[in-house]
Amino acid sequence: MSDWDPTRYLRFADERSRPFVDLLARVPGTPRTVVDLGAGPGHLVAAIHARWPDAVVTGVDASPAMVERALVEHGDEARFVLADLRDFVPDDVPDLVVSNAALQWVPGHLDVLARWRDLLAGGEAPSSGRTLAVQVPANQDAPSHVLLRELAATEPYARWTAGTARVHVHRAAEYLDVLARPGWTADAWETTYLHVLDGPDPVFRWISSTGARPVLAALPDDVRPAFEEEYKARLRAAYPERSYGTVLPFRRTFVVATRD
Repeated sequence: MSDWDPTRYLRFADERSRPFVDLLARVPGTPRTVVDLGAGPGHLVAAIHARWPDAVVTGVDASPAMVERALVEHGDEARFVLADLRDFVPDDVPDLVVSNAALQWVPGHLDVLARWRDLLAGGEAPSSGRTLAVQVPANQDAPSHVLLRELAATEPYARWTAGTARVHVHRAAEYLDVLARPGWTADAWETTYLHVLDGPDPVFRWISSTGARPVLAALPDDVRPAFEEEYKARLRAAYPERSYGTVLPFRRTFVVATRD
């Protein structure tokens, strides 16, 4: 899959940041060290420091373009590391590990969460108060994603897009089952945000920089425009423009687990 485009991703920075702020609001205590898994272009460091001004933050992302953007724009606010979040091991056990809309790209990420849970429970220092806080999109059954899968499965597109529309998400109860253990306090919930978007084809602009990226990247340059036009038309029918904008309902799953 082609690398991420930070500029396109940040077009809806306010809307994408809101769930992260809501996630941080449920984290107890005052963590001194924070690891952000899937930190992207680093814009969420500001939200962490707004809550805990003295926290030392390490952002981890597997996209060279995202890490480069983060270093340029936020390198004086945090440390950024180019690494796969499945393999990254911090120098010291952090007080808080957060992940915002990143784990859906990782197959088998329940095992990744279990590894971080065990890491936070260990270490030489007392583990009380260490927290794992995660948010993942839960809109795989929304029209935006259903239409994407349906169109990608038709000819002539299917020969290039087989399997590319797949996402890896679980229900809130499944995340809770991984992180709720004796000695932990865990909370899981789901929220549906109603984003009001402006401009032409806003739902396409939103999803083309995130969920539809693998499908669009798999298509040849001479085929992609036709796919995009058909997808835009289907999205306009599913998300009609209103007098005040286009409403995009977006469901997200949250889980916060803290060592007692």
